[in-house]
Amino acid sequence: MLSIGVLISGSGSNLQAIIDKVEQGVLDVEIKVVISNNPQAYGLTRAQQYGIPAVVVEHQKFSERKDFEQELINVLEQKGVQIVVLAGFMRVLTSFFVGHYPNKILNIHPALLPSFPGVAAQKQAVEYGAKLAGCTVHFVDEKMDHGPIIIQAALPVLPSDDAKTLSAKILHWEHRIYPQAISWLAQDRIEIVNRQVVIKDAPSSFVDQNSPVLISPGLEPSFV
Repeated sequence: MLSIGVLISGSGSNLQAIIDKVEQGVLDVEIKVVISNNPQAYGLTRAQQYGIPAVVVEHQKFSERKDFEQELINVLEQKGVQIVVLAGFMRVLTSFFVGHYPNKILNIHPALLPSFPGVAAQKQAVEYGAKLAGCTVHFVDEKMDHGPIIIQAALPVLPSDDAKTLSAKILHWEHRIYPQAISWLAQDRIEIVNRQVVIKDAPSSFVDQNSPVLISPGLEPSFV
């Protein structure tokens, strides 16, 4: 069973989506620890409700970013974590941390990367006049919102959308594709070839017939 550690800074809704799939028996991972840099993060409460160790590592208490990241590594190693899952973790990780977990850190971003990296991606999409928005699960490398893409969900941006309504619609799909990406890792179905992520034994694409959303690559409807 794959051992994961989840890093959060806020409410932890993506954490909850992962927990739900574990509880349903369709995601074969063990969440070894949830770590937050914010002691007030509601995601810590979510973890405690399911008996998952919840640890606070406040970045403000470290004068050097490397020291903060080393403490994160210490906790993750103590818990036997194999894969690090960023779920609304609002700190940029340096090459020091990323280098410790090469191709073992996942992130979800509320945009169709490489479009609209960084903060307020939904607002960027609306203001730019994008016709499609969505979310991306990717591996983390030394550049922000840059690593190899595992899966994306796309949806239309309506003329009536603002950053708030678009964020809510994107979040719905974040909760679906993030557990899927983690499941593929747990099943050892992910391979990276020249930056391209290949999902073993997957169809080339799946179109959800109940909505105008294209999910790729190979999103099994039985899972999501």
